[in-house]
Amino acid sequence: MAEAAEFLNIYRQGFARIAAATPRVHVGDPAANLEATLEMARRAHEAGAALCVFPELGLTGYAIDDLLQQEVVLDGAEAALAALVEASAGLRPLLLVGLPLRVRGRLFNVAAAVQGGRLLGLVPKTYLPNYREFYERRHFTPGDEAGVESARAGGHEAPFGTDLLFAAEDVPGLIVGAEICEDVWVPAPPSNAAAMAGATVLANLSASNVTIGKSDYRHALCRVQSARCFAAYLYSAAGHGESTTDLAWDGHAMIWENGALLGETRRFSGEPQLLIADVDLDMLLADRMRQGSFADCASREGRAFRRCGFRLDPPSGDLGLRRAVSRFPFVPDDDAKLDELCFEAYEIQVAGLVKRLEASGIGRIVIGVSGGLDSTQALLVAAQAMDRLGRKRTDILAYTLPGFATSSGTKSAAWDLMRALGVTAEEISIDAASRQMLADISHPHREGANVYDVTYENVQAGARTSLLFRLANLNGALVLGTGDLSELALGWCTYGVGDHMSHYNVNGSVPKTLIQHLIRWVAASERFGAEASAVLLRVLATEISPELVPGDGATPAQRTEDFVGPYELQDFNLYWISRFGLRPSKVAFLALHAWRDREAGRWPPHMPPEKRNEYDLATVRTWLRGFLWRFFQTSQFKRSALPNGPKLASGGSLSPRGDWRAPSDGVAAPWIAELEAKVPERL
Repeated sequence: MAEAAEFLNIYRQGFARIAAATPRVHVGDPAANLEATLEMARRAHEAGAALCVFPELGLTGYAIDDLLQQEVVLDGAEAALAALVEASAGLRPLLLVGLPLRVRGRLFNVAAAVQGGRLLGLVPKTYLPNYREFYERRHFTPGDEAGVESARAGGHEAPFGTDLLFAAEDVPGLIVGAEICEDVWVPAPPSNAAAMAGATVLANLSASNVTIGKSDYRHALCRVQSARCFAAYLYSAAGHGESTTDLAWDGHAMIWENGALLGETRRFSGEPQLLIADVDLDMLLADRMRQGSFADCASREGRAFRRCGFRLDPPSGDLGLRRAVSRFPFVPDDDAKLDELCFEAYEIQVAGLVKRLEASGIGRIVIGVSGGLDSTQALLVAAQAMDRLGRKRTDILAYTLPGFATSSGTKSAAWDLMRALGVTAEEISIDAASRQMLADISHPHREGANVYDVTYENVQAGARTSLLFRLANLNGALVLGTGDLSELALGWCTYGVGDHMSHYNVNGSVPKTLIQHLIRWVAASERFGAEASAVLLRVLATEISPELVPGDGATPAQRTEDFVGPYELQDFNLYWISRFGLRPSKVAFLALHAWRDREAGRWPPHMPPEKRNEYDLATVRTWLRGFLWRFFQTSQFKRSALPNGPKLASGGSLSPRGDWRAPSDGVAAPWIAELEAKVPERL
């Protein structure tokens, strides 16, 4: 049985806690700056951090001009560094602090790496700004002109150079590269080479005075650098106390991870700030492994680096998780981002269908409309495609195909939606065809027995698909598929002559949770009119069901999620397993933090309060096990024979021609074994 404390520990789950500090600056006073630095370092230690980065020239202050050539200041900086090294013996984090350092008669702007009572290395600044308000070449020498491989600082001899990485020996994947301020503003930042040499965390010790609009540019630089390098990027800029003789400072610290902002400090704060976030080393390494061009670039453009090892002895137990984990990884929880995503999603689906209609020369679409989520979304896309092509919506031949278990609620919703959209609508019952096939194959239902087995269900699914294809033949039309990505992941579709098959499927890359939000977005915008929006809201309120087993006639007798699990959990599992290949125990860890408290974190806009669920670890574990069995063991053969359809999102395709190729005869045993060994049944 897995221990709860081990399961909940971030370091056991492939994370590293990192910090960016903006202490109060004391102009030209290394002793005072040392105390401010140590205060922040102790706070980072107490928080369980593995790394803490400080601003450029933080032990002296950045904007001190010719005081950088005063021996009192330079001697004081080295004395402060020596004291910091000694004090670090009782601290865990790797500390990256800035100071001016004399080496062989020249002065360098360096980042000193200090940890566990050792000076691990000294990284000099490569690019020295000497324009507008900057005059760094007046004082400093570029780091790549040093001509030495080691230097003495504060009584300690240490490796010196722009080719140093700092690798944690007991935290797999934690390799830190450092650069200083201007280095990231040039076309080829030194951190490019550091990342290609293996650095997963890139730290920038910056001063960066503030001007109007500059913070936006910092965001852009750090975001792109973290994304291009598949790395975490820490940025710490000088703040309160720095000299304002000619400049001002905002104390802007940020932590980015592969293009996503994990956190930033409040700018212009008069107080010292310590920004902390947990970076996912597993995720960064997974992306680098998948993106083969990253390694190709490293082999062509990379250079050799020296590695300086250190041991962290990371803390045990539950440290919490200092990062947001989205409940809906396919759906943004920000209104503006969700609006943009929904717009793009529809445009991608419509563009795919328009091209297929143009290329095939087919002027009509046949679609089955059930009154459920998937067929509703596909019908909305079809309507927009016809509008885009300048064709009449009556060229959409929409059929509702009621069977043994069709409820009055879904049937009426299907009819109301078809009418509201102005498509050609017709109803064909599949009862007679289904009964005939059940009789032909001698199913017990022929004798009146209430045997609702898989044959009974699939006969109905097959009858619907067979009708749609023959209707397409008759009318010179294309059968538009409606099945979604979540169903493909779980194998919740009838193979071949069933909802698995179509001529083109616009939903094949869209998970169920995203379809719900796309429909909700359309309803809120009333782009198809108030009448259609009212129907869409009814569809959203209807229980998800295959409607293949008879009920009371008014409401569905089956709840799909009783069989396959909550789609919101299964879409979460799908994203992390297919997109990053994470081990099940880590997926469970993430799911627990995302879903255990409905009051915590953000929800997507327009999410009704009654839909805001929460799940405990036992529930997460149960349905994750079910996902693993279905995804790896039983469903791949269906995904290996998918109709064409456009990819929408990263982590959102299971096409054998796209993101996912796997054997149809694989087994789930290794994944299930890892889950059961590493995830406790309850906390």
